[in-house]
Amino acid sequence: MGSKDEYLRKPSQSQSPMRLKLKILLLLLSTNLLSIYIFYGSADHHRWLPSSVHHWDFAGLLRELNATQSKLSTSQAQVVLLNQRLASTKSLLERLLADVGQAHRDEAPEQVLEGWAHQLGGELKLAVGPHQLPLGYTPNLGSHEMYPTLGTACRRFQEELVQFMSYDVGGECPSDEVFAQRLMLKGCEPLPRRRCHPKSPAGYVEPTPFPESLWSIPPDTSIAWDAYTCKNYTCLVNRSKQKGSYDCKDCFNLGGREKNRWLYSDGELNYGIDEVLSIKRGAIRIGLDIGGGTGSFAARMRERNVTIVTSTMNFNGPFNNFIASRGLVPLHISVAHRLPFYDSTLDIVHSMHVLSNWIPDVMLEFALFDIYRVLRPGGLFWLDHFFCHGKQLNSTYMPMFQRIGFRRLRWHAGRKLDRGFEKDEWYLSALLGKPLT
Repeated sequence: MGSKDEYLRKPSQSQSPMRLKLKILLLLLSTNLLSIYIFYGSADHHRWLPSSVHHWDFAGLLRELNATQSKLSTSQAQVVLLNQRLASTKSLLERLLADVGQAHRDEAPEQVLEGWAHQLGGELKLAVGPHQLPLGYTPNLGSHEMYPTLGTACRRFQEELVQFMSYDVGGECPSDEVFAQRLMLKGCEPLPRRRCHPKSPAGYVEPTPFPESLWSIPPDTSIAWDAYTCKNYTCLVNRSKQKGSYDCKDCFNLGGREKNRWLYSDGELNYGIDEVLSIKRGAIRIGLDIGGGTGSFAARMRERNVTIVTSTMNFNGPFNNFIASRGLVPLHISVAHRLPFYDSTLDIVHSMHVLSNWIPDVMLEFALFDIYRVLRPGGLFWLDHFFCHGKQLNSTYMPMFQRIGFRRLRWHAGRKLDRGFEKDEWYLSALLGKPLT
């Protein structure tokens, strides 16, 4: 449902195509009548020339010529005015033709629909745009209109997107977090903006002060639990003891494995944070953790005055909210999303388990080149427990890493045995540097 102002901004849809065609016909008739009037008036030009010119009446001839010149100037001004009116008529005609085209939009060819299967309407049409810039053309955009950012793959899922954009403007958004995230994972990322309010948790309390918040479980009233199987943090903490497969199963248990991650180096697959930071003393200040679960890597770095943004998805758990409750910065994007950082800006990028052989090879290579892009010269890429099959390590991933162009600072491969020795699965941990030139 739209507002009254929105309704007033929209072209009237009650006018039938026949009425619009009548408008066009009347406009064309008016234009032709005006043209006839102007050119019919030119018949008066016959009277500009003297009916009988006396060969010796030079003074009279001069008066006639002056009068003729004056009338020609007047006629020229009328022609200019006519051209201006014709230009206005043309603009109005184009606008009316656009209205007719809108009335028959369902019959429009695919290129007119810009990749959409059907005519857009309602909130989705407003969210997709484009919209005219109030001040007209700007060289910054190279255009007189602005398109809201929208994932290209959204056009493949128009019905789902219409459902996502169905809500009361200014009211509470539907409780559709799972549905929205599934759209993102299909490539409809970013999703269009909405004009509604997300549901607020009942009994919300202020977060725990920093730095105690880094290792504290937030109160259950800090979020709305509609989208998740668990309805409190106690359930999430105890998930590690339950049977079944969950994403980052023990991540919410801050007193378990999370408490000791990255504190120590074993000289093989496990690197310690202090050991890594010693390579670039004082030069590691900001970075990114890709697929960082509940943000424990960022918490350890924060204790060392390093700011880390953590990208994560909410797979049956409030991962983004949990990271924020710890006083850290979450980023809700998928692994397929282009990293939202400018070239050569980050000191370090870390990823544990997420970048692995479950990602199609081409997409993985694009992701690795994107990591290279956002790292500054001399920046570090910490690849933490990348897993694959033994044959893939040498035939697929070694050549891929060579194509990226990182320098090897540390490189360790070891067997992944949690699913059995016969699986021939391997881990790779590496510390890679972006060359200075």
